[in-house]
Amino acid sequence: MLEITICDDEKKLRNDLRHIAGTQLELSGLEYHITEAESGEELLRRNEERPADIIFLDIEMGGMNGMEVAKALRKSGCTAIIIFVTAYPDFVFHGYEVKALNYILKPYEDKKIREILDQALRELDMAAEKYYIVEQKSGTYKLPLRETRYFVSEGRKVTAVTGTENITFYGKLGEIEPELPDTFIRCHNRYLVNLNYVTRLENTSLLCGGDKIAVSRSCAQETAAAFARFMLR
Repeated sequence: MLEITICDDEKKLRNDLRHIAGTQLELSGLEYHITEAESGEELLRRNEERPADIIFLDIEMGGMNGMEVAKALRKSGCTAIIIFVTAYPDFVFHGYEVKALNYILKPYEDKKIREILDQALRELDMAAEKYYIVEQKSGTYKLPLRETRYFVSEGRKVTAVTGTENITFYGKLGEIEPELPDTFIRCHNRYLVNLNYVTRLENTSLLCGGDKIAVSRSCAQETAAAFARFMLR
């Protein structure tokens, strides 16, 4: 089920966008659910209850503006595709800060919405759920990589840190790394981090899902380059 949230403080614009997006999704034959929010604060609450895959987010709203909401979403670990909606194109140049996919200018153009929605669906298809298979004494565990923030090694054991639980198993990062998508990078001999959750990068550390992770001198240059490439996607 594709989860879409439309956040705009103007009901008519929410309805218009809902109609255009819904028509396009019906033609695609996809099962979907659309949630509406009339403020950034409501969006944050609703996204905790029912996480979205795609978020259409108005930038100019009362209370929290769209950029503030997007930053809060990313800080919480949200990996949804964000599409900004705005009447002022100057705002969109800050979209890279929150890894926004694209933007839609008001008043809406049906063709533009369809094109961007198709782009978002392609991105989701590329990011379709992948798993790392963990063998434990209790049995085999499918670790969802989209929810995995980082791997950390401790002696002969590796711990996979997700937003809800930590999974510890015997293994080596060198054996795990080749099986992961390129959103995972080695920033230290003890860490493999998922760039989807990296919100800040400094010379000797980074923030991944809110946790401070060391960046070694030998990995610093490639980590910075990988982070820059990821931000420009």
